[in-house]
Amino acid sequence: MATAKIATLIIRTIAKPISAQIKHQATQHERFRHVCINLAQLMYRSEVRLRTNILGEPAKHIRPLSETKAIENGANALAEGFLFSVAAVLILGETYRSSRSQSKRRDVVDDHIEDLAAKVGELTTKVNSLTETFEERLREIETRDEHLRRAMGRIIDIGLRGGWAEFEGTPLQLPRVGLVPPQKDGPPLDDEKSDA
Repeated sequence: MATAKIATLIIRTIAKPISAQIKHQATQHERFRHVCINLAQLMYRSEVRLRTNILGEPAKHIRPLSETKAIENGANALAEGFLFSVAAVLILGETYRSSRSQSKRRDVVDDHIEDLAAKVGELTTKVNSLTETFEERLREIETRDEHLRRAMGRIIDIGLRGGWAEFEGTPLQLPRVGLVPPQKDGPPLDDEKSDA
């Protein structure tokens, strides 16, 4: 950026002596002097016509400029036109350069945004996959927990009906029930001995 500004300054500095050389050449070369005279006369006639049209005066015969005045005015017009065209080219060049750098910057930002969007998409996919896996595992655990609760409920129910559990110090006394039916031919079971 600094080099572009330095180059602009150098070109403007070089353009001023070129403009002065244009003025000097107008007096030296016959063909160039003729171009300057025609340009100055054309500009003068156009200016007078425009002025009379704006003021509403009738068009009258326009007296031409003197040769020295025409050469001076034409050379000034060419020199100023040269300086203006150099300045316009520099402005257009700077505008193009800045728009190109902004375009590159936009492209870089767009690339970063696309990369981030792709990463976000990958992370979203992973999170969704992990969420589904977690939900499946949670359902499996809940199913196992339900099976364990039922099994424990059955075990406790069977134990309570079978007299496996005694609650000491509570008004609830469950009768002891033998799980094996008493045998008629064999020795009495412990429960039968205590009854006798």
